[in-house]
Amino acid sequence: MARYKLILAYDGAAFAGSQRQASTLSKAGARKAVRTVQGELEKALRGLGWSGRSVLLAGRTDTGVHAVGQVAALDMEWAHENVALREALNARLPFELAVRDVEIVNSDFHPRFDAASRHYRYSLFCEEVRNPLREKTAWRVWPIIDGNLLGEIAGVFIGKKDFSAFGSAPGKNMNTVRTVMQSGWKKIEDIWNYDVTADAFLYRMVRRLVAVQVAVAQGRCSVGSVVKALEKPQLKSGLPAGLAPAHGLELIEVGY
Repeated sequence: MARYKLILAYDGAAFAGSQRQASTLSKAGARKAVRTVQGELEKALRGLGWSGRSVLLAGRTDTGVHAVGQVAALDMEWAHENVALREALNARLPFELAVRDVEIVNSDFHPRFDAASRHYRYSLFCEEVRNPLREKTAWRVWPIIDGNLLGEIAGVFIGKKDFSAFGSAPGKNMNTVRTVMQSGWKKIEDIWNYDVTADAFLYRMVRRLVAVQVAVAQGRCSVGSVVKALEKPQLKSGLPAGLAPAHGLELIEVGY
């Protein structure tokens, strides 16, 4: 018996989030299973003789959010090489989900509680007319954005701050202070990528950060309003409402 750490990649559009969920009732009243990353992984593991109750995940991603660096952990008896476990799982997993790497770790390793940082990337592009294929993994934004303003506003979020105006705590009366180590935009051809790394994130925080930054870059919100929302989160922020769509977001890496 050993504890295995798995690195997962998946197309978020194919799943109702990463975390296993209870079945739901259809319009006809029948029970319908909810397809999740955790559920599909556990199904594949049981096909290899795994008898555990639940796989541990580094964190939850919402419906539509993608990943190349989600981390899972489980205890399992496996008499073969790590690469054989990876290949055996990938042979049983649906096309939209893959195990990228497998390694044996300490028996007390926990992918969520041991995590020191999480790195997300958000992608967008500016086009007036919809582009169906590109919009599967990036947010189409119009009117066009000011790249200089994007660069200016991104740096405002770096540091230890109260981000309650940009997301929800995981539970009632829980801390909303987070430390952001990286926050910046980079343009590759006509795609804008926003990379943000923090010790942890509030619920839907990255999508909220992106939506507000786009509003600034379109002239619908001032940099000063964002600074005020960070410095005095107890006051009504005055920031525009809304979230960036889930399909532009990707979990890149969990650091330990």
